[in-house]
This record gives sequence, C-alpha cells and structure tokens, in this order.
Amino acid sequence: MAGKDDVLTGSAINDALAELPDWRYRLGGLVTAYKCPTSAAALGLIAAVGHIAEEQNHHPDLDWRYNRVFVRYTSHDAGSEVTQRDIRAATRASQAAKEAGAVAEPGLHRTVEVGIDTPDPGGISEVWRVALGYRKGRSGGLEDPYGRGPNVWFQETQTPNPNRLHLDVHRSQAESEPAVEKTAATGALMDHDHAPKWVVVTDSQGNRLCLCTEAGDEPDL
Repeated sequence: MAGKDDVLTGSAINDALAELPDWRYRLGGLVTAYKCPTSAAALGLIAAVGHIAEEQNHHPDLDWRYNRVFVRYTSHDAGSEVTQRDIRAATRASQAAKEAGAVAEPGLHRTVEVGIDTPDPGGISEVWRVALGYRKGRSGGLEDPYGRGPNVWFQETQTPNPNRLHLDVHRSQAESEPAVEKTAATGALMDHDHAPKWVVVTDSQGNRLCLCTEAGDEPDL
C-alpha cells in the first residue's frame, strides 16, 4: 500500500513523462487516449491493460468509445496522487498500445470540474456531497467514487461572482493553446492574468468557465 511519502513531486513526474510521450499529468493522475485501428482492437487493448492491472494490482479508470480508449492512472491509497506505481503501469500500457497498433491522442483526454464560489465551503459542501452521492476528494473537493461525474470544488472568496457556478476545463499545457485561441475567436472575454495556469472565459451573458492546465496543479512536495 502506498502512502503520502510515495507521492512523486512535480519535477519527478515531469522527468518520468519525458520518457512517456503518450501521457500527460492531470489533477493527481496520468491520462491519455489511444486511437485503435478498429473497435475490436480497442477491446483487445482494454483486455491487455486489464491484464497489466491484475498483474501489478494497480487498476486504472478506463473508458471505451468505439475505437478509442481513455485511460487514467492514480494512486487512491496515496491520496489520489501520482506514485511510481502509476509510472510503471503507464509504461506497460504504452507498450501494450504499441503492440495493438494504437496511436496516442492525449489531447483528447479533457477533464471538467464544477467550481462554486462561496465564502464558507464547509457550510455547503455536505449538501452537495450527499445530493450527488460523492465522496471527499483531493484538495478539499468532491469526487464521484466511480469516476463518472465531474468533480466539484469550492472556491473560497468573500466576493462571490453573481454567477457562482463555473466550469473548469482541464487540458494539458501542450494542447491548451489551440483551445484558448479558438475560444477567443468566438468573441468571449478572455482574462489571461493567471495564464498558463488558467484563462478565465466570460461569455456575452456573464457566464464563466476556466481553461486550465497542469501548471496550476503540479504537486510540490
């Protein structure tokens, strides 16, 4: 069983990812997507990754969409952070993908969170946890125990925005620039004050979302 002492630092993760071009860091995990030649090949890749998981006793989140397989590794017993076990598993999964003739498309693996402005996170978090059937996750947020729904986090502020809910759309920094440019081209108001960690987008009706990268979430232990 892993513990907090096993969690890799941001620099250690970056060093490991230099040898794992298929993968990106995302909110305490390693993520990627693979495009397989056929849907049958995608099922074969899922079976291969499952075999690796049983062999290593370390299981990823898998999502199958026709000929694409989305994969996420994290160490839940280390606080849902990245450990060396995730690096080993991702390395083996990359080998299996190559043998299956799959092509890595890590930019397709996006993660959406719901952010709620509040002056008192503790005063409302239990309502959301119970109503959603969620559990407490990393960094004080809430997460779906089955990994299906978006995470919910509470942005503590004494000056909540009139629209208290906003979405955070997480992409890897390597793939974020085109998304930012395309969003700006829609005419939305773009606030780059915190880039590259996040860019705040406001539509013409005052609704907000943030385009985020791992630069705002890398562990520094």
